Amino acid sequence: MDRIKCIIVDDEPLAISLLEHYVEKIPFLELVYSTENPIQALEYLQKNDSDLIFLDIQMPELTGINFMKIVGADQKYILTTAYSEYALEGYEHNIVDYLLKPISFERFQKSVLKAQERFSFPQGENTHFFVKSSGQRHRIGFHEILYVESIKDYVNIRTENDEYIVLDTLKSMESQLSEKFVRIHKSFIVNIEKVKSIGAKKVILPEYEIPIGESYRAGLLDKLK
Repeated sequence: MDRIKCIIVDDEPLAISLLEHYVEKIPFLELVYSTENPIQALEYLQKNDSDLIFLDIQMPELTGINFMKIVGADQKYILTTAYSEYALEGYEHNIVDYLLKPISFERFQKSVLKAQERFSFPQGENTHFFVKSSGQRHRIGFHEILYVESIKDYVNIRTENDEYIVLDTLKSMESQLSEKFVRIHKSFIVNIEKVKSIGAKKVILPEYEIPIGESYRAGLLDKLK
């Protein structure tokens, strides 16, 4: 991902202007939309793509918390507010960071660097990423992962020694994992290096058997060439 497409949703015009100014200073950010009205933002997202939302928590038409519940986990969020008491509630959702107004550029920059880490495509051996599970951030090496499974609004990352339940989507996981991983089913991504054998309808991993979706079989075989 060369640039992260972002939108700004805040009912304060001055706050929007400041964030727009900050976004212009960051080479890997691309501002595609900004609005004072969260309802308009929802309408925009129905027809357009976005990767990251700078979202005010307390807005009269629709709170940021309810906005996230409607949009869901396909989006990443950086929450902004003047009220620190909303921070804990915000962290119950799938967000990158929380910014307390007034927002300095230095703090903004640290926040978007976190976002860049989430959206980057890791390359090479023994790389890793961070996930939030059970109230903690965990570093997971790609070489540890056996498979990733979609479970409603969550994903289960199964490693050789543990599992991590994360509020995220399989689509989002695909964008964060390396080329060593392949989608083999609407609900599963597997680590190619962990595949022991492939049957007619399943992939055999150490201690696990994962079903192969018919529409994904060709892609799996292509990866193994």
